[in-house]
Amino acid sequence: METQDVLIVRTLGDFTMTWNGRQIGAGVKAKDSQFTRLMEILLHNRGEGVERNRLEELVFRESNSDDLHHMFRSVIYNTKKKLASEGLPKSDYIIYENGSYFWTSDIPVIEDANVFEEMCAAADAESDPGLKAQKYKDAILYYGGDFLPNQTSLIWVIRESRRYRDMFGDCMEKAVELMRESRDFRSMEEIGRHATMINPLAEWEFVTMEALIAMEHYEEARLLYERTVDYYMKELGARPSGDMLKMLDRLGGRLDYRFSLIDEVQNRLSGSRERESGGFFCTYPVFQGIYRFMERVMDRSGQAAFLMLCTILDGSGKPMKEGAVLTRLAERLEESISVSIRRSDVACRYGKGQFLVLLLNTTVENCEIVEKRINKAFSSEGQRTKVSYHVNVVTYEPFDEE
Repeated sequence: METQDVLIVRTLGDFTMTWNGRQIGAGVKAKDSQFTRLMEILLHNRGEGVERNRLEELVFRESNSDDLHHMFRSVIYNTKKKLASEGLPKSDYIIYENGSYFWTSDIPVIEDANVFEEMCAAADAESDPGLKAQKYKDAILYYGGDFLPNQTSLIWVIRESRRYRDMFGDCMEKAVELMRESRDFRSMEEIGRHATMINPLAEWEFVTMEALIAMEHYEEARLLYERTVDYYMKELGARPSGDMLKMLDRLGGRLDYRFSLIDEVQNRLSGSRERESGGFFCTYPVFQGIYRFMERVMDRSGQAAFLMLCTILDGSGKPMKEGAVLTRLAERLEESISVSIRRSDVACRYGKGQFLVLLLNTTVENCEIVEKRINKAFSSEGQRTKVSYHVNVVTYEPFDEE
């Protein structure tokens, strides 16, 4: 695509304007400046234009000025002056006709959101399955992220962002179906990883996982399986949906390994020797498996085990809100738990500011001792935050068949 003497506008994932390799407006201090707001909406609506009163409201938002028209004329004048100083060809740039403002037709524009929409339409219209899958893949990899992410408080931006995100999701679903049918799992992995990078909360990880398993990359799939659930809980403070957990369990059940000698198997099972001096920290899926196993062990052995939930509280005794402080405290609490429990005990992170600990072959009194050890390691002088503990005994209730 020829881009010489064309204004290249990026609106997916960020907002930038580039003219012949040089970024326009790079010196603007704020991403949310009046110049930026004006250019964003004008360039995106360059075909139909923007009615004057609406454009004024969007540029000045909640301004209480009695003379918005005068202020707006000043912004238009300064914007034209700035565009000329940035090296754009001499032009009027912003045209006023029949009560609306338009971007000039003298300077052609290529906007990524518009290109993405055209790519999606071309893929939908393609009849050949192989070409159709490739066109969906091209559109998916072209998509750079949410529409104007720095302006998410504006209703028109929210609507457009949702519309493009829905297009992206539709392309993903159709591409995955075609790639699954043609067994093009390498491409399926590629779009899955891209989709996860673009929107890690949309649960596209299972697309990558399915592709890895189909290509017999079992170890990669297993690691992704664990990282995915751990990421949701550790980094985002959210648990995956029930549907995703079912998918992960189903895919996890398909993880097989090639024929191996017993020594190889044992080395793989043993894994890292790190943190030998403290408790065993693991991801939530691993913790869940250990817990389910220990339920059965406790039932047969008569020994006692306890599940402890540790929650970071703020100075008022409520669960601490997300933020940099909670992140730092969670890291400190993880270390405090690790050094306070035995090597035979198991722990994992359970959302932001929460941890699960499985205390094996112990008593209620010993659980209280563990709480005191954690508090001693975690607390510092003058610290208002604290940790709450809830402890339940581990019991096993077998399924009764009628």
